[in-house]
Amino acid sequence: MVPGSTTDQRLLDSRGPSDWVHTDPWRVMRIQAEFVEGFGSLAELGPAISVFGSARTRPEHPDYQLACDLGRALVEAGFAVITGGGPGAMAGANQGAHEAGGVSVGLGIELPFEQGMNEWVDLGINFRYFFARKTMFVKYAQGFAVLPGGFGTFDELFEALVLVQTRKVTSFPIALLGRDYWQGMLDWIAGPVLERGMIKREDVDLLHVTDDVEEVVELMVAARRGHALRPTPHAAE
Repeated sequence: MVPGSTTDQRLLDSRGPSDWVHTDPWRVMRIQAEFVEGFGSLAELGPAISVFGSARTRPEHPDYQLACDLGRALVEAGFAVITGGGPGAMAGANQGAHEAGGVSVGLGIELPFEQGMNEWVDLGINFRYFFARKTMFVKYAQGFAVLPGGFGTFDELFEALVLVQTRKVTSFPIALLGRDYWQGMLDWIAGPVLERGMIKREDVDLLHVTDDVEEVVELMVAARRGHALRPTPHAAE
């Protein structure tokens, strides 16, 4: 099976179809580029907390002010704030962080209904691939704070829960802000899910629900202390 042309020849020849840039091997390079950009941009970020919440939260809604208060309090406690970079609760958390003089990070995602990066982001990175973006949310954060949200928020929340449950990450607190919003889900988890043996009793305790921003911050600060005491893992081979 001798090819009719060499790789160099095909590379240097400008003629012919361009659909090769959409093939899976080329996508691997795009994926690699997203990881490289994310790692390079966030490697020196320092302690940070990823904040999630609905893009549909209106600025006049109490949840928006709650997000602002959370972003501000996290910065005052020495954390950078990472969000999805979009509007709604994400913008609120970025606004609070920015106005408090901290580092306000937005990790955007390419969507059919374009949202764009909110104006309060100081360091913004846009991703094509959800899985590359999700890696950055976890790798460069020491905890998750979750405001009321929809499917995207649930997706990030439960992915974090699985990572903690399976010990892929350690000393990683997950706080839910808004008891009235989250209580129904917590009752379901502690009820049918636990009763059928789908999870263990200790798994229920992985979620901390509160209405108090300061309680969330205290949880994150305690985890930061624990993180600092853990030995540094060996570099990957």
